[in-house]
Amino acid sequence: MQFGKDAALRLLIVDDSVEAAEAIVSGLRNGGIAARPSRPENEAQFDELLGSQPPDMVVAARDARSVPLATVMRLVDASGKDLPVLVVQDTIDDASVLEAAQMGVRAIALRGRIEHVQSVVRAEWADLEARRSQRKLAAQVRETERRCDSLIESSRDPIAYVHEGMHIRANSAYLEIFGYESFDEIEGMSLLDMVAPHDVEGFKHLLKQLSKGEAPPPRHELTARTLDGTDFPAVMEFTAATYEGESCQQVVIRRHEPEFDPELAREVEELRQRDQATGLLNRATFLRALEDVIADAAQNASSHSLLLVEPDHYTQLLQDIGLDAADQLIGACAARLRSALGPDDIAARFGEHQFAVLRRNTEHRGTLELAEAVRKAFAENLLEAGSRSLNATTSIGGVQIGQRIASVTAVLGKASQGVQSTIGVGGNRIELFDPGAVDRAEQERIEAWVARIRDAIDNDQFLMHYQPVISLHGEPEEKYDAYLRMRGEHGDLVQPLTFLPIAEEHGLLWEIDRWVVGRAIAVIGERLKLGRRTTLMVRITEASLQDDSLVVLIREQLTKHGAEGNLLVLQLSESKVFTNLGAAQTFLSQVSALGVQVGLEQFGSGLNSFQLLSHFDASLLKLDRAFMEELAGSAEHQQRVRAIADKAHELGKQTIAEFVQDAASMTHLFAAGVDYAQGHFLAAAGPEMDYEFQ
Repeated sequence: MQFGKDAALRLLIVDDSVEAAEAIVSGLRNGGIAARPSRPENEAQFDELLGSQPPDMVVAARDARSVPLATVMRLVDASGKDLPVLVVQDTIDDASVLEAAQMGVRAIALRGRIEHVQSVVRAEWADLEARRSQRKLAAQVRETERRCDSLIESSRDPIAYVHEGMHIRANSAYLEIFGYESFDEIEGMSLLDMVAPHDVEGFKHLLKQLSKGEAPPPRHELTARTLDGTDFPAVMEFTAATYEGESCQQVVIRRHEPEFDPELAREVEELRQRDQATGLLNRATFLRALEDVIADAAQNASSHSLLLVEPDHYTQLLQDIGLDAADQLIGACAARLRSALGPDDIAARFGEHQFAVLRRNTEHRGTLELAEAVRKAFAENLLEAGSRSLNATTSIGGVQIGQRIASVTAVLGKASQGVQSTIGVGGNRIELFDPGAVDRAEQERIEAWVARIRDAIDNDQFLMHYQPVISLHGEPEEKYDAYLRMRGEHGDLVQPLTFLPIAEEHGLLWEIDRWVVGRAIAVIGERLKLGRRTTLMVRITEASLQDDSLVVLIREQLTKHGAEGNLLVLQLSESKVFTNLGAAQTFLSQVSALGVQVGLEQFGSGLNSFQLLSHFDASLLKLDRAFMEELAGSAEHQQRVRAIADKAHELGKQTIAEFVQDAASMTHLFAAGVDYAQGHFLAAAGPEMDYEFQ
């Protein structure tokens, strides 16, 4: 599963020490786990939190006295919830492991080894999500089976389910065609009893083949026999299925019409499987072929390949050629794709302008060669669409199908990720996911992104978008929050969550911070020359707290652009300040001497956020976005926002609420005394600072 800011882990932390609990939360966040903690101080609060705001996990100190571990386990058991309990303690021995297991504790983590705590939490969270998914899927399967059973019963086609040659289910149409009144009359009866004697041997051979797992024929013609001994020509169609958890065969039987034209039926079936604009297979037909290939990989350890192919900048190509020629364009792309394929390759139109290619029995090298052939077919040739000739390249995402990824969902997901990743780094590329070579593919992808980030730093390929921060109490000052973007190779914008994790891993964040701050100061100076006093808020990372290089840059740039330091606000996340407190205090002291303000983001996400302010004198407090989720309908969030605003005013701090999405939230923020608000409801971020604050 993915652990990140968009996947919040709701924690109940039972620990007598606030500092120890905060250390656990900070350690988890530093490890990429977005923890949303609560800390009950007694048994009553613990019981209340269990019922009012169901957590995902309980992390309890073994020696806690406020809520003893035995009490924690008793209350969790009484709640009836699937709620894993983890214990943190200083040492682990045989006795403590056995005792914890007897109490029902899921795992034990070493308090002093935060990497062990992270590992245990990740493992238990993954198990929890797996159990939830399994319950959800089981419910969906039951509902799907119920619907399918209802559809089968109402179908006009005679349908039966057969297990080891015996009837286990049949609908009314099936009973009617053979002359039976109820299923009880044929339950457990052999399907051979429905076949005329002269066809029994051939049909018995077919049933043996099916029992061995061999693929059924598309259709099987025979003579069927009704209850009263009347024979009639029939056609049977077999499909592998499950019924009430048992593997079986679905049988559809139809009367064989004398005027049936096999050639005409073949042509109709061929048309049904094809996309009319391209002549390639349609999505539904291709998916059936993909399912067969993946099933073969799972059962026989075979290796196959899937490619998803998407023309780069398709919208621009369509504008160039004209919307009336859309079918010609997609047809030309299909023709170019076919030119690169072998006679046994299966190709389909998989989306509006996306194609899929399936090659059986090929290893990594063969898959890569196929993908490269497709890429070159587009990149090295003109695309002929009607009377127009166009230059076109492609982004290709591939998957090496084998036992380690024998799932349709996983295969398509990885291929789609590959397409999007190649588009993100400019297109005309291939990204192949091979479970046997994941490290190599991942390394190549990361290297491409590192090179692109370095190019953006060196050649000024970053830019800012600005979102107005609006006073809720009438002050007409201009204040904007600046958001970092990266320019794509063809004018598209790359969002920071795409490249910042890679930049962090490769030590590039401090250089990005320098660009952000330098650009913000330049903009402030430009606005001052136009007679506009504009406050700009920008984010920096903890990487800039490690030395004074950013402070030196700020001093130089303020002088160079004639900008005022008090118009610049640097934002740091609360959790990063907590875990780098000494460096953050030094940084705050240095930039404050230049008049620059420092604000805290994600404020209120910690266990005791205001305690941090006694050590770090931030000017602005930006409320954690979690408080804005369903603010209008959550009395708890409303109470928390009001408490933060009241306490902030006592300390002389200003508060900002971000991600405001509706008018009802604005009403609650105003009543709570929050100073500023921003969000799409008020104004979206954009490249221009043109909001009318008056």
